[in-house]
Amino acid sequence: MRQFIRPVATALSIACLAASVALVSSDGALAQGKMAPAPQGKMAPPPAQAAPPQQMQLKQMALTQKQIDSALAAQKDMDAITSKMNPNAKPDAKAMAALDGAAKKAGFASFDEYNTVMDNIGLVFGGIDPATKKYVGSEAVIKGQIAQVQADKKMSPKDKKAALDDLNAALKQPEPTIENKGNIDLVAANYDKLSPIMNENQ
Repeated sequence: MRQFIRPVATALSIACLAASVALVSSDGALAQGKMAPAPQGKMAPPPAQAAPPQQMQLKQMALTQKQIDSALAAQKDMDAITSKMNPNAKPDAKAMAALDGAAKKAGFASFDEYNTVMDNIGLVFGGIDPATKKYVGSEAVIKGQIAQVQADKKMSPKDKKAALDDLNAALKQPEPTIENKGNIDLVAANYDKLSPIMNENQ
């Protein structure tokens, strides 16, 4: 079922694609997209729940190849730090300092900058069709994966139901408009390099 998680997480919480990003939002608070996707991502009828705060924090920017290379370089250190953290607890000052140090080691000004770059990579990555490596939008990717899950005869009924529930919940989430169209070509060109870290962290 793991192969279906990447676009689900993207649609449920664009700002929390990578595990290292999922642990801390840009203001230092614990991001909830990876740990609790259902309440964070579902679009409930009451207006008060119509816009999850995490999604509103996505700051779009024009990506560069250098930023993508730096994000890839940072991943090993980020994984080493986040693997020791409790996913249900707010990171302490020591953990935040370590994350900030790993980001700076890879060439970012701060962990916040690394976070923003990862958010923007994830925004595009979740809408790339893994088969064609072309950007089709997260809705099309999710619909394709729903069809794959439905046709999979090897999945247990329990896993299939869980995957379909997640995918259908993700499908109800509005797809943010990508403001910097150049990011699409850049992320698509780096798809093979980004795929292992993006899928591994979901």
